[in-house]
Amino acid sequence: MDILIISKYILILALIIFMFAAIRIVTHKTIAMALIGCATFSLAISVLLLTVGDIYAIEFYSDIALALLLLGVVGTIAFAMALRRT
Repeated sequence: MDILIISKYILILALIIFMFAAIRIVTHKTIAMALIGCATFSLAISVLLLTVGDIYAIEFYSDIALALLLLGVVGTIAFAMALRRT
């Protein structure tokens, strides 16, 4: 097995652990922590999608990951602006 494939599987495992940590952050009491948790979860999902798509040669994985990243950032900024107004 190639060292690059092994490192990709280790990255997938680390991203799954990171996603569990992001879910734990989302469940905190403050809205700001939930916002940070959602942004990190979105980031972890998109990097996981890029890694799995690269390993298994899935089509359109980069387009979906890019859309998820852009919509996650825009949603985070919009929600933060809405919180600042109240």
